[in-house]
Amino acid sequence: MREKITRLFVAAAIAEACSWLALLVGMAVKYGPPGNEIGVQIFGPIHGALFVAYGLLVLAMARLHRWRPWPTLVALACAVPPFATLVFERWAARRGMLRTAGEPDRPLTPVG
Repeated sequence: MREKITRLFVAAAIAEACSWLALLVGMAVKYGPPGNEIGVQIFGPIHGALFVAYGLLVLAMARLHRWRPWPTLVALACAVPPFATLVFERWAARRGMLRTAGEPDRPLTPVG
């Protein structure tokens, strides 16, 4: 269960950042010379749903992995600025905050 939630969290962090990019492109098209709102109409709700999913997965991760309050609040705040979810996910992975129970502390390297 922990491993599945962790994978979903990583996927949500990446998807949320990608949806930010799509929404920013849609906004550029909307307010730029073409003046077409279709990008915002499509990617706005998608980004909103991924934003909520990321937030819920942060709370699930905090509970399952016993994160302290400060990293949990930082993870939630990272959903607001564009691409910050990617930065947090990489930071959390380097600090071992995404490790599952059976996973070693460091990656195994082949011998020989």
